[in-house]
Amino acid sequence: MSDLGSEELEEEGENDLGEYEGERNEAGERHGHGKARLPNGDTYEGKYEHGKRHGQGTYKFKSGAWYVGEYVKNKKHGQGTFIYPDGSRYEGEWADDLRHGHGVYYYVNNDSYTGEWFAHQRHGQGTYFYAETGSKYVGTWVNGQQKGTAELIHLNHRYQGKFLNKNPVGPGKYVFDIGCEQHGEYRLTDVSWSLLNWEALRLKAFCAGSGMSTGAVLPSPSCLILVLSRSIFSPWIILWRVGNHSDH
Repeated sequence: MSDLGSEELEEEGENDLGEYEGERNEAGERHGHGKARLPNGDTYEGKYEHGKRHGQGTYKFKSGAWYVGEYVKNKKHGQGTFIYPDGSRYEGEWADDLRHGHGVYYYVNNDSYTGEWFAHQRHGQGTYFYAETGSKYVGTWVNGQQKGTAELIHLNHRYQGKFLNKNPVGPGKYVFDIGCEQHGEYRLTDVSWSLLNWEALRLKAFCAGSGMSTGAVLPSPSCLILVLSRSIFSPWIILWRVGNHSDH
């Protein structure tokens, strides 16, 4: 889901005065509390300082979007909440009109992101919750993308490893609630990003109650087979085969 809607919503500048009702200083500048109707149809009510929005205020766009929070010299800066025209919203820190610092973004499909932002993008540590599946990604983000060490948590299992462009890459492991782990490595086997095909290699498992010692490398065929869908965000299909298997 996109969280970049605010680029299309620019507030009127300090020279677009429009109609104003409120306090002024000795120089005649808007100063203190006031209400303004701007030439483009937007409205603002809140604090001014030397003619600029400064302090707590509410800015309403004619599109239906609105912002309530702190301003510094006409820019959103500090704590604030922005409601976008599509119904999504951001609650958190701002700097120079950009989402920056810690904040929560609620998407129209009920997904959410909670974590760090840098220059309007998810960047740093954060958690993305997928409402449809109940899964969540907990880990590192770089310039809006899932990248680096993270954990993808599902209903009855989780994957721990590194991610690149929303996909697991390199060594990692699955941890199942029933007491088993599966270790392996992901590599990209199809260079076409539109048809991602990931392959798990060098598998090991630690199976509770299987009689296997911790860290034992499984023979082939193994006691645990994991069938992966192409999308890591779809539910994983787990097939179990338990029994005595001879080495091949």
